[in-house]
Amino acid sequence: MKLSIVIPCYNEEESVPKLLESIGAAVTRTDVEALIVDNGSTDDTATVLATLAPQYPMIRTVNVPVNQGYGFGILSGLREARGEYIGWMHGDLQTPFVDALRALEVIEAHGNPDDIYVKGLRQGRSLFDLFFTYGMAAFETLLLRTALFDINAQPNIFHRSFFESWTNPPHDFALDLYAYHLAKKQGLRIVRVPVTFPKREHGTSHWNTSVLGKWKFIKRTIAFSLVLRKRLER
Repeated sequence: MKLSIVIPCYNEEESVPKLLESIGAAVTRTDVEALIVDNGSTDDTATVLATLAPQYPMIRTVNVPVNQGYGFGILSGLREARGEYIGWMHGDLQTPFVDALRALEVIEAHGNPDDIYVKGLRQGRSLFDLFFTYGMAAFETLLLRTALFDINAQPNIFHRSFFESWTNPPHDFALDLYAYHLAKKQGLRIVRVPVTFPKREHGTSHWNTSVLGKWKFIKRTIAFSLVLRKRLER
């Protein structure tokens, strides 16, 4: 298996059918798999997956009985991945699966190195979201003394050997920051791939719902960033 992409889903019963359909339409290679993680959903996500996923040979499912965070769901999927290159993206249809395939093409164009980290770079976002992104990037760059931008962009794809080097990764949304920052510190080649970021078709974001939601996200990220900085100072 060349590429495994983990897609965590939490209460995404409405979007899962189209997600599976889009993956099935995008994947024409037999060496690419998608691992859909039911991340402790309390709606009918599990039922929908059990019914529809078997129709797609490139899709496997992973079940997390109780939600323990966005990052925990991704980590659960990464541990089940079989690909030489692994990574993740969101399951809310804001990140088309074709973006992961484009990232794989970038990796192959570079000669399939084990020191590459391919990450999306979101295009066409609102001024408010851009202000938030630039603000967080400036804060994290100053605090961690590493240039970081559009930290939560998807997808994130890398060689599995990089994942095997992780120590105590966070179980929440700070996982994106952890992986991106660690890739920088280890000297991986960071390649950014422009991606579109359309509005959600179903459901609502579990954090990006309002100014208050963003503020809660900022506080959690800052708390983890301070912990991460302490690790670096040891």
